[in-house]
Amino acid sequence: MRKFVFATNNRHKLDEVSDILGEKIDLLSLKAIHCDVDIPETGSTLEENALIKARYIYEHYQVDCFADDTGLEVEALGGAPGVYSARYAGGNGHDSEANMQKLLRELNGVENRKAQFRTVFALIINGKEHLFEGIVKGTISKERRGQSGFGYDPIFVPEGYTQSFAELGNDIKNKISHRAVATAKLCAFLKR
Repeated sequence: MRKFVFATNNRHKLDEVSDILGEKIDLLSLKAIHCDVDIPETGSTLEENALIKARYIYEHYQVDCFADDTGLEVEALGGAPGVYSARYAGGNGHDSEANMQKLLRELNGVENRKAQFRTVFALIINGKEHLFEGIVKGTISKERRGQSGFGYDPIFVPEGYTQSFAELGNDIKNKISHRAVATAKLCAFLKR
């Protein structure tokens, strides 16, 4: 079984990707390699941010690793919040409730609620860099619905469903999500 570090401090992401990967890969957290640095996401794209994090881990710890960046892209807002999804409401970021409330306010009265979640993984293996993208299209609901998941899950309804990610639960979400698509591409690459 190959070992990889997933360069994230987000416990929800780590659990989600670990569930998707199953027993194929031994996934280590930043904590497992004694990395407590909050790697700054200074890129202007998801790809740049994922590479910044993966390069930091590879350069400082010399381990095969991958990192991701994920954004919610809302059509009526010109792709916002996008790369700023985690800190959309301002402050130090990662305030999911504040981010959702801001997005719902900005879409108040807007008919076009089309959106997509996009994840980009940057994998560094034996010093070589690879990118994998996953997208799931859907719409933004008018109110939060459901209790599971994290981030924008209570207001994102994936195409082909009537329930939000938070209502669908992790079992279904982990099969159809943006992160699931990107992780499947990563797995297929590693199997080669």
